[in-house]
Amino acid sequence: MAEPSIYDEIELEDLTYHPETTLYTYPCPCGDQFEITLQDLRDGEDIAVCPSCSLMIRVIFEANDLPTEEPPEEEAVGQVVEVAA
Repeated sequence: MAEPSIYDEIELEDLTYHPETTLYTYPCPCGDQFEITLQDLRDGEDIAVCPSCSLMIRVIFEANDLPTEEPPEEEAVGQVVEVAA
């Protein structure tokens, strides 16, 4: 299979991480943003695409550079729980 045409290679630290959507973005010359999800990176994918044009970038990273998963009990912080005696 042919190698996709890559516009540029960008270090992970130069992308912006959005924890609420687990999406990494980077400005595209067309005015939109290249996008790749955290899960894609964890799955070994390294190509971020722009949804508005045909450009793609390669994300340079090591697996240990990725953020760790948030613990699920985070939602319970600060909530009062009544316990029957």
